[in-house]
Amino acid sequence: MAGPPRVELEALRREHWGQGFPELLGQLTALGEVTEAMFAARLAEVDAAPGHHVVVAVDRARGRVVGAATLLEEGKFARGCGRCGHIEDVVVDAAARGQRIGQRLVDHLTAAAAASGCYKVILDCAEANVGFYEKCGFSRKEVQMAKYF
Repeated sequence: MAGPPRVELEALRREHWGQGFPELLGQLTALGEVTEAMFAARLAEVDAAPGHHVVVAVDRARGRVVGAATLLEEGKFARGCGRCGHIEDVVVDAAARGQRIGQRLVDHLTAAAAASGCYKVILDCAEANVGFYEKCGFSRKEVQMAKYF
C-alpha cells in the first residue's frame, strides 16, 4: 500500500512555473495573462525584496506544485517600529486538499514571521475559510474592506 505523497515546502523558484504554479494560482483568483517571462521578472522582484516570501508545496512524486502561500512583512511605526506579517494567496490544489498542506504552509509562514520579529500575523479570508484559519490558530478581528481598480 502506498503512503501519502511526499510533499515538501520550499521557496518559489523559476522551475515551479513548469510544475503547475500558474494553474494552481488560477484556482485561487483570476490569473490574467502571465507569460513565463513576466513570471521570471516578478520572481526576481520578490527575491530582491526583503520581507517578501513565497513558499510552495511540491509533490515530489508528481513533480507538481500543489500548494502556495505568501508572507509580506510590513515595517510599522507603531509598536516601537515593529513589523507585521501579512499572509496572502494561500491555495492548495483541489485534488490535494485534506492532506494538511494548507496548514503546513500557514504554519511555515507564521513561524517565518515570528523569526523575523513580527509582533503579529494577519490575513483576510472568505467566510467559508474561517474554520480552516481558526484551526491554524487565528481568530476573527475587525472587518476586511477592499477597493478594486
